[in-house]
Amino acid sequence: MDPLLVDVVHFYPRENAQTHNTVKYESVNEEIPTTAIVRRGQPFNGVVRFTRPYDEENDMVQLLFTLGDKPQMDTQGSMFLRRDAVHDKHSWTAKILDVQDGTVSFEVSTPVTLPVGNWALRVITRLKNSTAREIYDFDQDLYILFNPWNADDQTYMEDCTLLQEYVLNDVGKVWVGPIKTTRGKPWFYGQFDAVVLPAVMFMLDQRAVMPFHQRGDPVKLTRVISRIVNSNDDAGVLVGRWDGQYEDGTAPSEWTGSVDILAQYLETQQEVPYGQCWVFAGVVTTICRALGIPSRVVSNLVSAHDANSSLTVDKYYTETMDELDFDPNNPTGADSIWNYHVWNDVWMARPDLPAGYGGWQAIDATPQETSSGMFQCGPASLEAIKQGVIGVGYDVEFMLASVNADLMRWRKDPDSETGYSMVDTNNFHIGRMVLTKKPFVFDPLGDEDREDITAQYKHREGTASERLALMNGVRYSERAKRYYAVASTLKNDIKFSLREIDTVPIGKDFRVTVDIQNDSEEGRNIKASLTATSVFYNGVKADPVKKVEGKIFVGPQKKEQISILVTAEDYLPKLVEYCNMKISAMAIVDETKQSWADDDDFQVLKPNITIKFNDDLVIGQPATAVLSFPNPLDRSLSGCEFRVTSSGIAGRTLRIAAPDAGPKGLVSAELPVQPNKLGKINFVATFKSVELKDITGAASVEVFEG
Repeated sequence: MDPLLVDVVHFYPRENAQTHNTVKYESVNEEIPTTAIVRRGQPFNGVVRFTRPYDEENDMVQLLFTLGDKPQMDTQGSMFLRRDAVHDKHSWTAKILDVQDGTVSFEVSTPVTLPVGNWALRVITRLKNSTAREIYDFDQDLYILFNPWNADDQTYMEDCTLLQEYVLNDVGKVWVGPIKTTRGKPWFYGQFDAVVLPAVMFMLDQRAVMPFHQRGDPVKLTRVISRIVNSNDDAGVLVGRWDGQYEDGTAPSEWTGSVDILAQYLETQQEVPYGQCWVFAGVVTTICRALGIPSRVVSNLVSAHDANSSLTVDKYYTETMDELDFDPNNPTGADSIWNYHVWNDVWMARPDLPAGYGGWQAIDATPQETSSGMFQCGPASLEAIKQGVIGVGYDVEFMLASVNADLMRWRKDPDSETGYSMVDTNNFHIGRMVLTKKPFVFDPLGDEDREDITAQYKHREGTASERLALMNGVRYSERAKRYYAVASTLKNDIKFSLREIDTVPIGKDFRVTVDIQNDSEEGRNIKASLTATSVFYNGVKADPVKKVEGKIFVGPQKKEQISILVTAEDYLPKLVEYCNMKISAMAIVDETKQSWADDDDFQVLKPNITIKFNDDLVIGQPATAVLSFPNPLDRSLSGCEFRVTSSGIAGRTLRIAAPDAGPKGLVSAELPVQPNKLGKINFVATFKSVELKDITGAASVEVFEG
């Protein structure tokens, strides 16, 4: 008798998907699925058919699972098909369930610490007491992923209902814009699209060069993901760009989701232009959720970039209070304040740290500073950030500064030992609010789905706990100690207050006002300047819009104010993407040399796209979606284009040109759709024209049976 010959091996992609929470992946729902997607540490079923009946007495059937081209102990599993195999969370087993002539049904168990990825299978058959062998190589994909539903998996989330959001939800929101006008930008993650897992494998195999045996450790893997989603070190997924020049790629504001980016990356095997922080964060969420790591997108409003590890953000001024655009104490780069910055939280246990630092961990794929020589950041335990414990890996100090640094202003002062004297210090400015999407809610047009998670990152501003956590971090940094030592010696008798601007609809004028109050018994002569500037969201200045300088006398115990009017004609030609504006005010008192500075950010607001359907949506039947919004400008819009993404229609992302729209007219286009999924489907849209960009909108709609 010869060894068994394998005719076919099958892993029941649809049936296994039901028990492994992988039923949403497109590739297991094809008419004849060839890709199986399962989760580690949980048994899955398979069947093998041979060309002759299986003889349990004499036939030996060995399954050899391998990951990567040079399998080692951690990246291979070898076992014989056995009736008496016992499931064990730490090892591979293959238990025979049923034998029907030449067909053997079996159940495979995998270790719960298994490296994740696309595993290969070889079936080796021989007879007992014989060395002759037959080899069969299974030629289909078998993905084994993290299993956050399993209590023994490092990614386990005790409240499993939350996994519906943090692993299985394929649409979300990213909060963008300055503190007063921040709004949720819809984003289509699309982690179940057939292109995503192959793109992630290409990214890890070809670009990250991450050892296969480390891919079961979510700490190491998410650190690599934070590095490889930007292209800075290693031809990763996205090229970051912030200067408004995107003609040779896709402008960050035009993307509606991650799938187009990953599809382009896989197809061209080149980094994709262009991304900004929320684009990086959207792609990270797609990758993490696709692999089974719970993930959420996090927006920090008024975010510090601490370039010199002082746990402060330092702004420097000349003797006459003109702002310097460099840091005299850090020639390699100045601190900056971003209107908002977006990164990710990922969920895992941290066996590499002392007890108590598991749960949500921050990772940041936007390239800002290097960590261990590469542009990567995290995972940093939120608990460590909150308590100011900067000694535990990774990058807790940088993240602590992002959400809780103090803003310090310094004026050139020849009489001071350091050459600069302190103007003021603001403990409340940085990390005003940290936002994410609320689980189980999606509000396409409003903010009902916004969740404030500031308290997970820091104690309430101004409380003793918050100061202690920051000072805990300062204690470990010599440079930070020096900065904070100066901050305790300031005395002033004039109060200045810059009035905040809440909202300015695009095309409307606004006024910048400073209130001045003299608390002393003597008159004061004050030199002041007010400036309005257009800025990119990362704090980089674009164009000055208007500036006024002057002198004002304020009598003893008196109040005065200074202000400027900025008209639409002043700012419209100077606006840059996302329409962010910064107003700055500086003043210096002649008699006492007291100096003051403050600034405020706001956004010129644009309308949202509404998406309406003429009829009920019925599966498989053509329908029409109408996209529209009012043109807010006193000028025509040309080169108009909508871009729409949905998980429930064929074609993934559709672009449609819209006719030119007159001044204050309606911008509108019709989109033919044919839904291919039942239940609720989501649409995410963006719009661009020559004159007006970054208009967004979303809709959720029910698809019925015919």
